[in-house]
Amino acid sequence: MISSITDAAALGDTAGMREPVTPKLAVDVVIELIDRPGRPIVLIERRFPPPGWALPGGFVDVGETVEAAAVREAREETGLEVRLGALLGVYSDPARDARGHTVSVVFVGEAQGTPVAADDAGAVRAIDPRAPPPLAFDHARILADYLARGRG
Repeated sequence: MISSITDAAALGDTAGMREPVTPKLAVDVVIELIDRPGRPIVLIERRFPPPGWALPGGFVDVGETVEAAAVREAREETGLEVRLGALLGVYSDPARDARGHTVSVVFVGEAQGTPVAADDAGAVRAIDPRAPPPLAFDHARILADYLARGRG
């Protein structure tokens, strides 16, 4: 006999269970341009609200790994083929995105070539990570963490 929702879930019976309400899952990438002096990083100017400069990134699709999403989003927004390196961190402050609670998995990646704005990016530029423009979301904190780990 099933005596609780927990017991039902253990048996694969989810009829009595509510679907959990969870944050959206996103990825961002600090892209280092390894073929340029000083290894500048790539920022995109957001085409859609909220406005501002940001690290390339976006939402993870159902059935997609966070690594595949990071590479896809970087390619879609910058035209660059990115090779992911280290996981920089997971950023989960419920207030980090005004559109709603979003958790972002942030990677450091490397690319070569000239970035070209596309998809959600209205513009793109390579910058010295020690002198960024004002950034959207919590991307200033992410860049500070990147620099604190001896990058840039």
